[in-house]
Amino acid sequence: MESLLTLSGTRLAELIRKREVTSTEVVETHIRYAEKVNPTLNAIIQDRFDLARKEARQSDEKVKTTPPEKLPPFHGVPCTIKECFALSGMSNTSGLLARKGITAKDNAVAVNRLLSAGVIPLGVTNVPELCMWMETYNKIYGRTSNPYNPGHIVGGSSGGEGAIIGAGGSPFGLGSDIGGSIRMPAFFNGIFGHKPTGLTVPNTGQYPSVQNEAVRYLATGPLCRRAEDLPTLLEILAGPDREHPDLRTFKKENVFSVKLAGLHVINVEDNGVTPVSDDLRAAQKKCAEALAARGAQVRNVRIEGLKKSLEIWSAMLTAARGTPYSVLLGNGKPINTGFEFLRAALGISPYTLPSIILAFLEKFPKFMPGRTKKMVEAGLALRQELVEKIGPQGIMLYPSYSRPAPRHQRPLLRPFDWVYTAVMNVMELPITQVPLGLNAEGLPLGVQVIGIHGNDHVTIAAALELEKIFGGWVQPAMLEQNK
Repeated sequence: MESLLTLSGTRLAELIRKREVTSTEVVETHIRYAEKVNPTLNAIIQDRFDLARKEARQSDEKVKTTPPEKLPPFHGVPCTIKECFALSGMSNTSGLLARKGITAKDNAVAVNRLLSAGVIPLGVTNVPELCMWMETYNKIYGRTSNPYNPGHIVGGSSGGEGAIIGAGGSPFGLGSDIGGSIRMPAFFNGIFGHKPTGLTVPNTGQYPSVQNEAVRYLATGPLCRRAEDLPTLLEILAGPDREHPDLRTFKKENVFSVKLAGLHVINVEDNGVTPVSDDLRAAQKKCAEALAARGAQVRNVRIEGLKKSLEIWSAMLTAARGTPYSVLLGNGKPINTGFEFLRAALGISPYTLPSIILAFLEKFPKFMPGRTKKMVEAGLALRQELVEKIGPQGIMLYPSYSRPAPRHQRPLLRPFDWVYTAVMNVMELPITQVPLGLNAEGLPLGVQVIGIHGNDHVTIAAALELEKIFGGWVQPAMLEQNK
């Protein structure tokens, strides 16, 4: 049998149901491995290992008395949870120093749905300050490092999730995404991630929360090392809650009705502004060619509206009129950005530099209401264009970022390259992040597979096929060294 650290959650659950392995063995294997690699990664920032062991023993007792078909889909399977989601008894600071010591009293809706599916959380994972930067670092828990090369970033804001899953320390986890926060960590750490269609999975119970139209842009979804977990996880997570009775549902069986033969694929190489590295271009080209070889109708397309990705994303979030970032950063009172820039230069600010910069930049759209209105209109036009070009039986291949995982702090030198993921949040489109092997430096490659609203099953079906073709997640060296 393969190592328990390489199997999908689906496969682990099957083995547990058949009594070929116990939940205790599965959970203990993941815990012992996490204890070895987490000092390097700093991915799990608060564990519940002892409680997980107890829950695993309880799961094993239940297996003895319950018919296999009566057990929930992920009975006895370990997972991890992004720290911004409320998990009872666990840290819930979202990396803000002013919230240090705050723990969750209840569970987020998405967390409860996973618990009902039988999962056993190992702990909560690191995030950037207030989940609003692409490098996972904060003043409470520090920096998280990449399992393929600890000198490189893990992405944000679900960076801790990406790192521990990419390392092999968790089969899947829970993330959220308002600008690429599921897809970038999935990409940088070589795993699968899915950002659902807007208004599919409840965001209830995470901090910070969003208001107004931004509720449609923030997406809660899964990250996992094997694509076969995506259909079941999304089916579990999707659907209405008390606060949002109009949310979509998802049926995993729809995934298996998708046929590649005749699938309409548009291949968009870049946004026309932000250059993409040669290795990512080559990987995306191979992806398009592989789909064409299996009967898909592939064509290369340029979309001019994507040139304005940064302005569109910023304008549409501004128009949503949520709580200003400077107020969130000040824990209810807006910070003085000029003063904090000075304190940051002296190394004494309680805030991270990217957060201070964001709080400073958010002021500018308010002085240009005409430009904001124009960019919102451009965004709506782009959304319509994308839907028309992709079509009901189609997908779009699009870069996940400008290059594979950069070294720590390097994103500050090119701070807007995350627009490749961000613009798609305000488009509200479903996207599956798919790993495509490693480059010459041993860093993960990947691509975004994008569909039209409600076609999450199509992008996931494509991900399953691409996993067969390209192999999906590649075990990092640290896994072999620390088994």
